[in-house]
Amino acid sequence: MDKGYVQAVGRRKEAVARVRIIKGQGPMTINGKPIAEYFKGPINQKAYQRPFELTNSLGRFTATIKVLGGGASSQLGATVHGIARALEQLDKENYRPLLKSAGLLTRDPRVRERRKYGLAHAARAKKQSPKR
Repeated sequence: MDKGYVQAVGRRKEAVARVRIIKGQGPMTINGKPIAEYFKGPINQKAYQRPFELTNSLGRFTATIKVLGGGASSQLGATVHGIARALEQLDKENYRPLLKSAGLLTRDPRVRERRKYGLAHAARAKKQSPKR
């Protein structure tokens, strides 16, 4: 942490979150907005605070996050992944086992299935049968 911050990248589906964790208490921001305003609701709040709660570091660090691509849910997943990766860099021997067992360091490999040409307009849709 010689630069004053730790940097990590989190990904989920098409979303990419670039996370910087800084020591000290302050407002967490995503794309310049407060995190509570960007991800509304208690369920989302619980999700992005989970890495901090697992490592008992809630309130000790603040984060600035830039996230692009994907929808709201995948952006939240990318943010959580990025926060977990950044915390892991801070203290590998103590934080890594906690985050790893919770499954926060694993990149979710599920992505949108591509559309196949010659068929209908969705990935698994089939052409309509011309019977009758």
